[in-house]
Amino acid sequence: MPYCILPLPGYTPTVGRLVAMLSYARQTTLAAVEGLTREQLDHLHDDRSNSIGALLAHAVAVERGYQLVTFEEREPTAAENDAWSAALKLGDQGRRELRGHELPFYVDELRRTREATLAALAVRDDAWLEAPLRIAPALNPHFAWFHVAEDEINHRGQIRWLRARLP
Repeated sequence: MPYCILPLPGYTPTVGRLVAMLSYARQTTLAAVEGLTREQLDHLHDDRSNSIGALLAHAVAVERGYQLVTFEEREPTAAENDAWSAALKLGDQGRRELRGHELPFYVDELRRTREATLAALAVRDDAWLEAPLRIAPALNPHFAWFHVAEDEINHRGQIRWLRARLP
């Protein structure tokens, strides 16, 4: 595998580079959780930590939220906010609600969410990526999708830390 950030076929040059970064971040996240059991995904290191499963759910919820903001240029509905609240906020609510799933559940959610992101990015260009969003003029899609990648990378670090300390 070459370790270069290059434009990818099917995307405009800058969008393609962004997709390459998003794809690498996802590949390393999936490698970090490979083979984990439901018990390991649900394990809480202490009463203030998030589980690995909750961190995976968080990555999905963040990406879905930014799909709305950047592709649909809208805020989440009340129903979407309710559905994603535990995963977005984590903490006590996440510790209570984000449990009981096997790894394929999380991997499928990550895959389906990313497929939607990649399909939407494929029909957009570099000018769109750099233009301010109507819904949030201080934000452009480039920063939003950079944030999706850096948030996942940050939580992947937590996942690796938690995995190394599993009982």
